[in-house]
This record gives sequence, C-alpha cells and structure tokens, in this order.
Amino acid sequence: MNYKTFETERLFLRPTTEEDAAFILELLNTPKWIEFIGDRNVKTLEDAKAYIKQKMIPQLERLGYGNYTLLRKENHHKIGTCGLYDREGLEGIDIGFAFLPEYEKKGYAFEASSRIKEAALNEFGIETINAITTKNNVASQKLLEKLGLSYSGTTKIPNDDEELLVYKLKK
Repeated sequence: MNYKTFETERLFLRPTTEEDAAFILELLNTPKWIEFIGDRNVKTLEDAKAYIKQKMIPQLERLGYGNYTLLRKENHHKIGTCGLYDREGLEGIDIGFAFLPEYEKKGYAFEASSRIKEAALNEFGIETINAITTKNNVASQKLLEKLGLSYSGTTKIPNDDEELLVYKLKK
C-alpha cells in the first residue's frame, strides 16, 4: 500500500520501514529515550527490525498512519521520529516525538509535530489528539503546549507503574 509522506521547510517525514532498523536501534538506546520513554530492550539490528515489524508496521497497515522517520532535506540524515500512535491503555490517538541528541533544541520537533498534528486533524480525520509525557520531561510538556495541547490530567498505561501527564487537543 502507498502511505502518505509529508514535508516541512527542512524535513521529509516518511513512514518508518525495516530499512530504518540501524537508525531505530540508535534512537531507542539514547539516554533520553530510555529515561523518558523507556527501555524497549532493542539491543541488536535484528531486535530493531523485529520492533519495526511488530510495533510500527501493523498500525500503519491498520490505520494508514503511525511512526514517521524524519530526514533532513539538506543531507537526508535521519534525525528523529514523530508520529500518531494508537497506544494500549490510552483512549484516542497519541502524538509523540523523539530525536537523536545532536538534533534536539533546533526546532525540528515543533516543525515535524506541527505537520503531523495538521495531518491528523485535516487528512486523517482525527478529532482529538492526546499526548503523554513523564512529569520530569519539561521540554516535552512545553512543546505539547506550544502545539496547542492542554494538560488534562494523569494516567498510567499497562505494564508501567509511572503516572504520566496527559495533554489533549480537540479539533
């Protein structure tokens, strides 16, 4: 199937595929991913391929959207991910983002998330966008607020004892 891709001023956003396994392996093992998102136990290239195949591609096939790999237009370097996720234990669709450390604090997260938010509301027919973040991830909280989401409470997701902050945006 042919899935939508997007672009912004500086980025290409395309659905993550098994060809992105080396990048996903690197991203999922960055200190901030492990601290704020959690250790996914992806330690080898084969683990990364399996993670993409089992966790990312099924949602893309089912809903037509999911996890997008972000590439800089100027050199096609993979710098992060952004996407819309149907997460277990959360009602509705969740927006999320993660970047390699060297690409943080350069405006890429807002740029990519703004485009994904616009696609969610205007192309995918999503009426409410949710986001979850840890209480100590202040950078993520600020970005969610800049995107127009508002704090709406806390939740816990299956197999995780940590209470997470919930943000929402209704169309």
